[in-house]
Amino acid sequence: MTDHWAPVAFKTRIDDTLHGFLADEADHLLAIDADLKPVAERLQLAAGRGKRLRAAFCYWGWRAAGQPDSEALVRAAASMELVHAAAMVHDDLIDDSPLRHNLPTAHIALQAPLRGRPRGRAGARSLAMLVGDYLMALAGQLFVTSGLPGAYLARARPLWAALARELIAGECLEILRTGSRPDTDASLKVIRYKTAKYTVEQPLLLGGLLAGAGLSLRKGLSSYGLPLGEAFQLRDDLLGLFGDPERTGKASLDDLRTHRPTALLAETWQAADQAQREELRLVLGRRDLSGEHLHQVRTLMTELKAPQRIEQMIRVRVEEAARALDDLDVPPPARRALSNLANSATARLH
Repeated sequence: MTDHWAPVAFKTRIDDTLHGFLADEADHLLAIDADLKPVAERLQLAAGRGKRLRAAFCYWGWRAAGQPDSEALVRAAASMELVHAAAMVHDDLIDDSPLRHNLPTAHIALQAPLRGRPRGRAGARSLAMLVGDYLMALAGQLFVTSGLPGAYLARARPLWAALARELIAGECLEILRTGSRPDTDASLKVIRYKTAKYTVEQPLLLGGLLAGAGLSLRKGLSSYGLPLGEAFQLRDDLLGLFGDPERTGKASLDDLRTHRPTALLAETWQAADQAQREELRLVLGRRDLSGEHLHQVRTLMTELKAPQRIEQMIRVRVEEAARALDDLDVPPPARRALSNLANSATARLH
């Protein structure tokens, strides 16, 4: 790869790495027993899509520290996408989401091989949980077998442990706060630990640590990555409710049906009067939500200007990340790539 940032070419490199790695793992599973075919298929499908932003941030954390392009680093960066795939399988299972990328989620798809069996739905959920666990284990395997020297990998080991800890903490916080009184600060903390850190900041730092980045550069990468990761998830929450499901690939009613503690809901609640809050209470957490309920909540949120306040939160964080990037002493190709990635991560249409 040249110093010119070519997202499509990079995505192809990551896709090829993941495809080969997961195809080999699927073969190992099938060698145990042919009945494992549905699990092997879900393993491959779980990481089959995506813009590969997390891998890209890891790669450019490495390049920001002055290291050249490296196939071993590309393999290590690809492991970030397996972390994401594991998180999405678990997240969909926890929220009982039916769709992702306009396709059935793992726990829905895995009902097919168990159709007609006792407790088939529960069995499918158990299989999906195991697929998610397996993907997380494989992420670690791909990382340590990437081909990078052991001394490089040792530098990143403590951060890898922190990534897993904080991702799980964020998911647990979301579960513990689901259905509770909406609170913006509490929602932002969930965003930080559940998504922002493992999407931008930690992949950047992993790449930097692998490359031997000093403390000053690592602090600068965090100052850029953390607000950008929060902006990414704020945009995702906004699109989740106001985006076109054909483009987002997810059901628009999921956040309302699960009464998820999003900042968008918290900002709506804070601005609402007693009657409007009662209107929200009658919708949040219902299993039988319809398009009419979605229109009702969208209208209320728009009247209360909650989406505009989320857009302002996004702008503030993107500007903070841009200032941090301006202060970073990194090679020009890394600066250009990180600037482009900031736009890709937050000005998304789907």
